Amino acid sequence: QVQLVESGGGLVQAEGSLRLSCTVSGRTFSSYYMGWFRQAPGRERVFVAAISASGGTSRYADSVKGRFTISRDNARNTVSLQLNSLKPEDTAVYYCAADRRTNGLLSTSQYDYNYWGQGTQVTVSS
Repeated sequence: QVQLVESGGGLVQAEGSLRLSCTVSGRTFSSYYMGWFRQAPGRERVFVAAISASGGTSRYADSVKGRFTISRDNARNTVSLQLNSLKPEDTAVYYCAADRRTNGLLSTSQYDYNYWGQGTQVTVSS
């Protein structure tokens, strides 16, 4: 059973920073592609960032490129998302997700991800 637990959300002022973490149970974390998605109230869940199994490749949504950074620590079964220069429009519930595929491009589609965390709320005030 693979479980994902996010932490690190909270309330922050515009231009501030947060660091989200996601800890994954199980012995196969290092083989998963990992992604972060977010869902604002009344909107669909959308792609934020993804990282390859080794951590050598990453991909970002245009809306967060240059402000957010995804990273992973395979020794600690953890994937992180550093959020800088936050804007009110970044307010959402942030989810981490694991993709069991072992090859192919990093996916921006939530339907390619097999396991999900419960989400952590990020609120950015203006």
